Amino acid sequence: MVVLSELFLPLFLLCALTGCMGSGDVADRNKNHDLSQFIDAPTVQKASKAVAGYHQLDGPKITVAVYSFTDKTGQRKPGINIAHLSSAVTQGGALYLIETLKEVGEGSWFKVVEREEVDHLIKERQIIRQTRELNKDTDKLKPLLFAGILIEGAIIGYDSSTQTGGKGARLLGVGVNSQYARDTVTVGLRLISVSTGEILLTSTTSKSIISVKTQGDIFRWVDMGTMPVESEIGRATNEPANIAVRKAIERAVVDIVDKGEKQELWKFKGKDKPNLIIE
Repeated sequence: MVVLSELFLPLFLLCALTGCMGSGDVADRNKNHDLSQFIDAPTVQKASKAVAGYHQLDGPKITVAVYSFTDKTGQRKPGINIAHLSSAVTQGGALYLIETLKEVGEGSWFKVVEREEVDHLIKERQIIRQTRELNKDTDKLKPLLFAGILIEGAIIGYDSSTQTGGKGARLLGVGVNSQYARDTVTVGLRLISVSTGEILLTSTTSKSIISVKTQGDIFRWVDMGTMPVESEIGRATNEPANIAVRKAIERAVVDIVDKGEKQELWKFKGKDKPNLIIE
């Protein structure tokens, strides 16, 4: 009974400190190969409410083209001994940029034309044209839209562990500690006039990526001080890097919109909207 009481007290304290993360339940579920509680259901990503509800354009939509949004960091995912072949940041930044352009200000700002896979588009139009000629169809294809503005950009920086830290405490063989690390991703955008080639507007924005690890442990001597007992429990949470890239792109697009309004390239429809805050 003495041994049980000596074990129960520190175990109770450890659960209280770490929030009782349910390691026993996890072990039981792993034993039964049931990992469904760890798998998130697919979700549809959308632009943040701040971006979708931002100022609307006072005038017709601006036709823009996005050719690429490349990763210029050269960073690879870190490993224990070597870096993985996979890149540290998403290679699909162009998709995030296009979606943001389509959704900013409730979709009132930009008309985005396809350019990244324009070869596929042209081939399909050729097939349609040949089919209509064979069927003696006199209907003509509408001409492709041309863009007066190019929006070019890239992920220009990924800095790991720009800030690290932690805290912990131990009492009567029971300890708990937490550690965190901050990474930073930086993106750049520029708006270019097709007719003159002039770079009209530029924007560079950054977004932090936070990783947090919380861990607790027990170390006690039992059975007349001859038998050591040690137990650990912990949890780590890493913010998705691709979400941080998206937030940085959203901030850059809205910054471009703000700068264009200040330089009188376009006007806002009313100014009753609050300033943008992207968390």
